Amino acid sequence: MLTERFQVTGYSFFEKLKSIDYFLILLVILIGAISVFAIYSTEGGKFSYYTKNHLIRLSLFFVLFLVLSFVKISTWYRNAYLFYLFGIVLLLIVLFFGITASGSKRWLDLYFLNLQPSELMKIAIIVCFSRYYHRMQNIDIQSYKFLLQPIILIIIPCYLVISQPDLGTAILIAGSGAAIIWLAGINIKYFVYSSLMLIVSLPFVISMLEPYQKSRILTFFNPDRDPLGAGYQIIQSKIAIGSGGLLGKGFLKGTQSYLEFLPEKHTDFIFTLFSEEFGFVGSIVLLLLYALLIYRIIRIGFLNRSFFSRLYCFGFASALFLYVFVNVAMVLGLLPIVGSPLPIMSYGGSSMLSIMLGLSIAMSCKIYNQEQIA
Repeated sequence: MLTERFQVTGYSFFEKLKSIDYFLILLVILIGAISVFAIYSTEGGKFSYYTKNHLIRLSLFFVLFLVLSFVKISTWYRNAYLFYLFGIVLLLIVLFFGITASGSKRWLDLYFLNLQPSELMKIAIIVCFSRYYHRMQNIDIQSYKFLLQPIILIIIPCYLVISQPDLGTAILIAGSGAAIIWLAGINIKYFVYSSLMLIVSLPFVISMLEPYQKSRILTFFNPDRDPLGAGYQIIQSKIAIGSGGLLGKGFLKGTQSYLEFLPEKHTDFIFTLFSEEFGFVGSIVLLLLYALLIYRIIRIGFLNRSFFSRLYCFGFASALFLYVFVNVAMVLGLLPIVGSPLPIMSYGGSSMLSIMLGLSIAMSCKIYNQEQIA
């Protein structure tokens, strides 16, 4: 095992300020501002419960993002495994003391916030794997011995999250971990073998799903089989997006939303409401902002000296792309409904906290990009 050494360059306060990626901050502010107007629209143009809470959380977690950005990247490296263990402990606590809502036990009541630990695990798995493969740089990572460890590290949180049950988040956690494994340089044959095994075992996996999860899969292939039940959300979502046309119906003028045809419009289906009001052009602009945000994170990775920082940035950028892709594909009917929030845009404190934490670590990589972790 390599000896852990940190070659730290002295950073003055002004050097840190100069190193900040201000364009990335601007992108976060723009997406955040759009999200506030979108949530405001879900309440019929009233500055009410959801809008107030969303604005407060966005402001607080944005400040947290800025503050944590100045934490040295070597600190995240040293505590990567503790971060992972902390996430596992929280998931275990959820099983015994979690809040049950809509048949799922996913949250912990912290009084000021109902925390969903599975959202934090999305970031923890990326930080953990980045450290793991940083330590494996000079070792044959193609060895089965070193392949088994990360697989176990993925299976544990995924099993705990599926037990809640929350299959969608478990898939996103697994996807984030798989992205790091891919980026670390694992031979593509292992992914091919894994895909073939998944396809073969798919019937057995589906048979073990909850009834509502099976219904979602069947609805994905044929939403019209139950237009007033399981297929209602996706049918209404596609109607709303299609009715927005090229330029949309205008702010606060989305009929599908205001006539209450569209459920969950402030959470998982926020993109649907936005598309109806601002149309194809508005949707492309929003997706372009996400694309620029992902690009800036990737760019930070390329500018870093340490393999840990590069791996984290590339992994977090991949995960962010996955979150956006799954949500948009879901509301368009291209994927089954899995309960995946749109980063920053969707209402929800845990998701917002998770994304801002992930961004703060990426910004830390930018500020301390000359810090070599050996």
